[in-house]
Amino acid sequence: MWTVLGNPRFRPLFAAQVVALVGTGLLTVALGLLAYDLAGTDAGLVLGLALAIKMIAYVVVAPIMSAAAQRVPRRTLMVNADAVRAAVALALPFVDEVWQIYVLIAVLQSASATFTPAFQAVIPTVLPDERDYTRALSLSRLAYDLESVLSPVLAAAALLVTSYHSLFVGTLVGFLGSGLLVWRGLARRADAPTDPADAPNRRARVTAGARLMLADPVLRGLLWLNAVVASGTAVVLVATVTIVRDELGGGETAVALALACFGAGSMVTALALPRLLDRVHDVRPVMIVGAAAVATVLALVAVGFAVGGGWAVLAIGWTLLGAATSAISTPTGRVLRDRTAEADRPLVFAAQFSLSHACFLVTYPLAGVLASTPVAAPATAAVLATLTAAAAARTWPRTVAEPVPV
Repeated sequence: MWTVLGNPRFRPLFAAQVVALVGTGLLTVALGLLAYDLAGTDAGLVLGLALAIKMIAYVVVAPIMSAAAQRVPRRTLMVNADAVRAAVALALPFVDEVWQIYVLIAVLQSASATFTPAFQAVIPTVLPDERDYTRALSLSRLAYDLESVLSPVLAAAALLVTSYHSLFVGTLVGFLGSGLLVWRGLARRADAPTDPADAPNRRARVTAGARLMLADPVLRGLLWLNAVVASGTAVVLVATVTIVRDELGGGETAVALALACFGAGSMVTALALPRLLDRVHDVRPVMIVGAAAVATVLALVAVGFAVGGGWAVLAIGWTLLGAATSAISTPTGRVLRDRTAEADRPLVFAAQFSLSHACFLVTYPLAGVLASTPVAAPATAAVLATLTAAAAARTWPRTVAEPVPV
């Protein structure tokens, strides 16, 4: 898997992703502390609305910016997005009103919704070989998992010697570093925009990625799999604090360790998948089995909490959920690449980015409403995951034809 880092064009792009994720992780911790400073006991409401704004930005902005970006070089687009994110990080320490958080988060997440799909779409150009691209996807998944495990630890270490406002400086450095690395790693010949004469009209471009996905049975199946991932992930991210603090009597460290179990399970799968996919080639069985595993583990977690399983259920369940969701998320980019033409890739990656996050607009509030009851949250998510996994298996045929042109 690590051999792809020998590619001189991919290496700085991967480094850009890592430093940006570290900056994002520091921002997450600092934003929570800032919200508590401004809102006290209502900090949860502030963060909840900020998270909703983030999801709305991802759902709405990504396809619009992807369509507009057909006339903009990708390198220029991504570097400018990093510049905007850095400017927001610079402004956040000076916030003294809650509404300012909402405005700045909307701007920052809109920039992220511009950067991420463009970044995902350019990697297949840099790594055209299927084996290399599969390894790059696993490395990307590993970077996200390491961020979820290591960023809170880095933030805790920094807070021993400085205030949380300094964490925003780390975020600023992360986004600036990302922009510099993207500029270095993405050559101009891979940076060319689509010829405007060949592009559809602007309104059609906004919805083109979604239309391409809906026209292809494989990509329609992938849309259902996005809902499976959202079902499992939302329970972990939303309900863990309540389960650990109120039901199990743990402290802040225990919350971090529980979340680390989810990240560790995901990392194990991300590391194991490249060799498996080299032998299997067909990713459908891997992703469908992962979806079935998400539903099964959620159901077993609900039963475990019902009979008083406690810490063992939480640790084992969250680890298995991390592994199962990663079995779906890690090969997703490979499916998108295989089912789309290179010219359509930015539009489809943007559509996947938006539509996958749209699922969280349902699962995050649902998990939040049910979080106070440890059995109800995973049980409800298990039902949702079962229905969407079945829909994915039915929609994604075992034998597929070439992608349908739109």
